[in-house]
Amino acid sequence: MTEIKNEPKDFEAALAELEQIVSQLEQGNLPLEEAIEAYKRGTQLSQFCKNKLTSAQETVAKLMTDQGPVPLDKE
Repeated sequence: MTEIKNEPKDFEAALAELEQIVSQLEQGNLPLEEAIEAYKRGTQLSQFCKNKLTSAQETVAKLMTDQGPVPLDKE
């Protein structure tokens, strides 16, 4: 996994920062270089959130069965 600069402390913090970045990008007021950096940070945060959710799904699946991990649907 790619290391994230200033890694968020948890899923909620990452999601809040990601929402802020999306809002800034949607407004379209950022200079090009700042927009590119914000986009890069957003993709890092998105991957961080995805990894946390996948880990949580796997934990729940393990807790729900005595036979080991339950295959998760991949969409």
